[in-house]
Amino acid sequence: MAFEYNHDMHIHTRLSPCSGDDGQTCERILDYAVQNGLDTVAVTDHFWDSAVAGASSWYKPLNYEHVSRSLPLPKNDTVRFLFGCETDMDMQGNIGLTKENFSLFDFVIVSTTHFHMEGFTVPAGITQKERALIYVKRLHSFLNSDIPFKKTGIAHLTCNLIDNSEKFAHIDVVDMVSDKEFYEIFGGVAACGAGVELNIYTHWYDEDQLKRVLRPYMIARDCGCKFYLGSDSHHGTNLLNAPAKLKGILQYFPLEDKDRFTVK
Repeated sequence: MAFEYNHDMHIHTRLSPCSGDDGQTCERILDYAVQNGLDTVAVTDHFWDSAVAGASSWYKPLNYEHVSRSLPLPKNDTVRFLFGCETDMDMQGNIGLTKENFSLFDFVIVSTTHFHMEGFTVPAGITQKERALIYVKRLHSFLNSDIPFKKTGIAHLTCNLIDNSEKFAHIDVVDMVSDKEFYEIFGGVAACGAGVELNIYTHWYDEDQLKRVLRPYMIARDCGCKFYLGSDSHHGTNLLNAPAKLKGILQYFPLEDKDRFTVK
């Protein structure tokens, strides 16, 4: 059976400061799920645990008191609605959520590619080669973390925030990571049971660029990783465009249903 667009596990509400849409509520997200026949959605607002030191000024207000304002989640008989969050890693590789407080969430996304947060996630003024080295180091830090991997996903592995100095600079950084390094990383991801997020704007790229962007995911598939779709929607327009975005990924990167990551 083919892997289908029947879930979306990376969606923000107005509680994420980068949303800017007061109408981006959990009720809207549930309506999006129902209208598109999805069986699972997750709200994943940006979050940093107050029990973890070192939050940036941007992350510090985004504690549990803040993100839990989405609760209780609206219900529907056909949709599993997960209460999740998207947290980050600081320059030392610390995840912004304690192992104990993972229990507060149904699902947790860890971003390893927010390189635009210079001085917090990466040093300022780094070169592309340094970005590639940090890219690999952060993924190894994730794998070495003592967390419940089977309820955890790795967000947008090839997003443009890796290097947003130019439109396609992020691809150049990904190119600097060897197949060998990716096989080692994704072998570890498959072994620990974490999910790999599919969150790609395929229409951004020409054929060659898309091949380069998909390389890590193809290696992850070779290693036996499990995948989930995430639109990373922050406002209503994103939700309207999400079906085309997520179906587009599966058009270029076909999977089988056995490849789907699910939270138990």
